[in-house]
Amino acid sequence: MPYRVIQWATGNLGRAAIEGIVSHPELELAGCWVHSADKAGRDAGTLAGIDPLGVVATNDVAAILATDADCVLYSPLLAKPREVIAILESGKNVVTPLGWFFPDRSSKTTQEIEAACRRAHVTLHGTGIHPGGITERFPLMISALSRDIRHVRAEEFSDIRSYAAPNVVRDVMLFGHAPEAAAKSPMLAILGGGFAQSIDMLAHALGFALDAEKRTHHAMAVATRAIETPVGTLAAGTVAAQRFTWQGTVRGEPVITVAVNWLMGEEHLDPAWSFGAERERFEVEISGDPPAKLVFHGLHPTDFRAAQKRNPGMVATAIHCVSAIPFVCRAAPGIATYLDLPLVHGRAHASLG
Repeated sequence: MPYRVIQWATGNLGRAAIEGIVSHPELELAGCWVHSADKAGRDAGTLAGIDPLGVVATNDVAAILATDADCVLYSPLLAKPREVIAILESGKNVVTPLGWFFPDRSSKTTQEIEAACRRAHVTLHGTGIHPGGITERFPLMISALSRDIRHVRAEEFSDIRSYAAPNVVRDVMLFGHAPEAAAKSPMLAILGGGFAQSIDMLAHALGFALDAEKRTHHAMAVATRAIETPVGTLAAGTVAAQRFTWQGTVRGEPVITVAVNWLMGEEHLDPAWSFGAERERFEVEISGDPPAKLVFHGLHPTDFRAAQKRNPGMVATAIHCVSAIPFVCRAAPGIATYLDLPLVHGRAHASLG
């Protein structure tokens, strides 16, 4: 019998997740929760841009919690711990890209979630791409090729014009604002919660004795002239590229570095940043004996305007979650990280099975 899955929220990631659930031979879409009233009552397949599935979306939390299902793929814009606990207590496993990659076991919220998992005999698993696979799974995988590891780097290079969330790009990431305003960006803290867990997981697995405080850095480039973007015109002198860095150190020396490079294209920037010869990509690098480096292509769109509807990076994040569901449903109760699950893998096209 296939595992019955509820998709929680139908943004860009949620729509891709529905496609993934429907195409996975071990899964069946059992329900769909939506935030807005205008989506409620519509077919989940229609919302996902595919053929109707006979699953009607609802914005009634009580109704969705009462739905017979094995797992919820939880992907609203922001995670609500109380909501996650309610899902777990309803007897459903949870897979989410919104945190709990390697949570602090001493925190009250983590302990409450762990207790809910054990009471209901279910599992919570946090996964994704960045943070997630790029910053945790793949560094750990290629680390097995090296000895005497001294540094691990996981880094993103992206044209942020492809990110289909104009309000987030403008009002949260603070592109198009004066450098003085953008210097107070909340992104170090917002993303830092996830990336700090990535750093802690790598340190735990590899044996780095990290200093208590993590190091952070924020660099910016401004537009030298007006730049037209999907989120509007960026005026000259406003922020048009940003680099955020998080580091775990041992006795003050960096041993784990996680970074994002977000550019509104490569033209008219001061300083003159570029993606380099490799273009948009993710990189994972191990400094050890021997060294190893892995470069990911294909997770960035070739047409940033088309990406407003379907971004390969968002699809990859969704499918990473979908692929984990059967393994999470079979896992022991509690919070399960990459260190607790077997190797998660995808499935062949239906025509080849």
